[in-house]
This record gives sequence, C-alpha cells and structure tokens, in this order.
Amino acid sequence: MATEELNKPSSLPPYPEMIMKAIEAVGDTGANKSAISNYIESTYGDVPAGHTTLLTHHLNQMKDSGEIVFFKNNYMKPDPNAPPKRGRGRPPKPKDPNAPEVTTAALGPPRPRGRPPKDPNAPPKPPSEKVSSGRPRGRPKKIARSEAASTPGSTGRPRGRPPKVKPQMTEVSVEQ
Repeated sequence: MATEELNKPSSLPPYPEMIMKAIEAVGDTGANKSAISNYIESTYGDVPAGHTTLLTHHLNQMKDSGEIVFFKNNYMKPDPNAPPKRGRGRPPKPKDPNAPEVTTAALGPPRPRGRPPKDPNAPPKPPSEKVSSGRPRGRPKKIARSEAASTPGSTGRPRGRPPKVKPQMTEVSVEQ
C-alpha cells in the first residue's frame, strides 16, 4: 500500500506551467523566486519535499531556453518586439549561396600536424655556391681610411667606432 502512494502521479501540473501562471499573476514587472514559490504553494497547496530545488532547476532551464527572462532579480516573459539575444563573440560570416560546396572527399585526407618528415629516397642537394655580399666574414682587419673607400660595397667609412686618436707629443724644451 505504501508503494502505491509513492508511485501515484501527483495532481500538480508541470513546473514550467506553474511558473508561467505565477509570473502572469504577479504582473508585468515580473516576479522574483520567492514570489513565484509563494504563489505556487498558496495556489496548489501540496508541493513536493524538494520544491525549492525543483523550482530553481526549472527557472534556470526556462531562462536558458529563452522562455522567461531574468532582469534585475525578477523573472518575466520575454518581450515579443525585442531583438533576439546574440551569443558571445564575433558572429559567423554569412555564407555565399552561389558558392560551390566543397566536400572533404575532394580535399583529400587532412594533413598531420608538424613538419613533414624528410624523404629518404630524395637525391642529396648539390652544395650551393656562396654569394659574397661584399663584406668579409669574421673580424674585420684594421685598414686605413683611404683603403676603406676603395673596397667594393663600402661607403667610405670603416665599420664600428673609430679608433682613439692619441694626442701628439710635443717636445718640451727646458731653458735654463
């Protein structure tokens, strides 16, 4: 007899229906969660033990699906004249209806990630000729300024900081 009472369907309508009736009854400004709960308890009387959990679950589900709107801590019906809610991020580009459809079979198998391995059957590359850029490699030799102007690809000035100029020694004569 106890199992018959537990399996017996409740006489309550579904929660989304009760929530919509509660929002309509409260008014245009919407209703908060406690007002909806109080309306359901007073109207339908016998509510299940997990009423608050069920109410929270159904309110969130209806909010996510767009059946109701949550604004300033109140649940209300969505405005039919309001523009549709857009998701986060940049919207996708509109697709050209005249463009031909490309199938994955036409593209072939997807390429694997990373650098492709070397072909073991490929012939070795011939050694390339080194092209001189007009600049010798390594540490430059110290050359006089007149020679620097004559070297090809040079601007007339040697590279880097010029050498420190030593002051000329003057003879000091001591007269007695």
